[in-house]
Amino acid sequence: MVDSYKDLYHNYTWQIPDTFNIAEAICDRHALGNDTALVYEDDHGHVSRYTFRDLQRLSNRLANAYTHLGIQKGDRVGILLSQQPETLIAHLAGFKVGAVNIPLFTLFGPEALEYRLNNSEAKLVLAESAQLDKIIEIKDRLAHLESIICIGRSGDLGQNIISFSDTVENASDEFKTVQSSPEDPALIIYTSGTTGPPKGALHAHRVLLGHLPGVEVSHNFFPQSGDFFWTPADWAWIGGLIDVLFPSLYHKVPVLACRLKKFDPDEALKLMARHGVRNVFLPPTALKMIRAASDPENCRNLNLRTLASGGEQLGEEILEWGRNRLGLEINEFYGQTEANLLVSNCSQIMPVKPGSMGRAVPGHRVAVIDRDGKELAAGQEGEVAVRRPDPVMFLGYWRKPDATSDKFIGEWMTTGDTGTMDEEGYFFFKGRNDDVITCSGYRIGPSEVEDCLLRHPAVSLSAVIGKPDAVRGQIVKAFIVLREGRQASEELKKDIQNFVKTRLAAHEYPREVEFINEIPLTVTGKVKRMDLRDMEEKRMQKNLD
Repeated sequence: MVDSYKDLYHNYTWQIPDTFNIAEAICDRHALGNDTALVYEDDHGHVSRYTFRDLQRLSNRLANAYTHLGIQKGDRVGILLSQQPETLIAHLAGFKVGAVNIPLFTLFGPEALEYRLNNSEAKLVLAESAQLDKIIEIKDRLAHLESIICIGRSGDLGQNIISFSDTVENASDEFKTVQSSPEDPALIIYTSGTTGPPKGALHAHRVLLGHLPGVEVSHNFFPQSGDFFWTPADWAWIGGLIDVLFPSLYHKVPVLACRLKKFDPDEALKLMARHGVRNVFLPPTALKMIRAASDPENCRNLNLRTLASGGEQLGEEILEWGRNRLGLEINEFYGQTEANLLVSNCSQIMPVKPGSMGRAVPGHRVAVIDRDGKELAAGQEGEVAVRRPDPVMFLGYWRKPDATSDKFIGEWMTTGDTGTMDEEGYFFFKGRNDDVITCSGYRIGPSEVEDCLLRHPAVSLSAVIGKPDAVRGQIVKAFIVLREGRQASEELKKDIQNFVKTRLAAHEYPREVEFINEIPLTVTGKVKRMDLRDMEEKRMQKNLD
């Protein structure tokens, strides 16, 4: 066991083989024994278990069906499924034939699906029966779509729609996986599209290898004996798919699958306790919801070894709650769809600093740079960037070479996030380039204000934006969801403002506070500050008119 971050970082070397296929790495090479790979609890509480050998046979059958349908190396396959065994089987089958898989979120509407399927020129889509009507609605507008495989129905479905169960039952369970280079395309994961049309981040098979050190350090030297992983994050997103599912199976660690139709803090805690989950990735929004609304008794029933979180800054309030209520240190990590798990805490070998998202993960060269690509000194604010080549880095945006080029300054891939790095190499997130607030010459990161707001006993969730102001340039405005039983009032507004003013800084307190019922979030749980800014701009324009 390494006991020094510096030794681990400086001695780390990538081991990238000449050939690498994700399906072979996470399934086939483990299929000789009878080890459990997946535990699935369905909507009715029924639990089923799949060994690596089960998954190999089922994915081989589906790969044969893909071949029969004309799917060849490089063809795109849409996967409109939630956390369930068929999702993993579909990914494995796609990798085996050399296809490029496109994870699709089941809460997407027809327009979102139409854009992604047309943009990727998907030839085949797999969809659960509850999603089938969406695909049928847009089917005539999808010029490249040839076949649909439906999960949950059997028999003759017509309209080039094939039953998954019938297909898998009738196909051979022998299949020879195509030989893949680590650089061969494997996945297109579309960005959430909060700043314009979504872009497809094209990833190679090597992306799994690039994720491994980040998973290992954020979960305190994962894997350990008895580890068992779950996340509420949907497998349609990089956080659920390549932060949890694929790396766990690579290390022969079983994964729990359960689709929670809506995240319920107590149900999530009961699920983890019921199955003895040892490792969990909880997005910040999920953590905040558990802190605000969960039954303390359900927290005491957990048997977690590690808890990691990323996507939004946590802040000291949540970290302290994790220590006191859950009895463990939450390891915060950082990355994005284009290059994920770049920075992380690892409480086993380094202290967790409040407000920091950790140090550079071994194998990745991460820095804070200026607009010319020059590395900045400790304490100087700039843009967080990662240097290429790096196995976790995307190949580029799908058929958007200009957008890909714009992502780089020389050899640095920029993240669009501002931050600083201290003398010990800890990174501190300031905000998205378009989220940082400039008030009377001061630069204010919204996350810091949101963290302070969470400490107020009346606040459940919060989001902070910069509102245009004629005198100060911008002022801080806070949107707040109150805890159950608390009533909005002018007196409470003033109390919250004074709370921030006295605990954070006089120039950072929210000069405006608005109580709302719900914070707008992306499908991955990040605050959609852009929506709040747009709403404010429309209000201001209406007042001018």
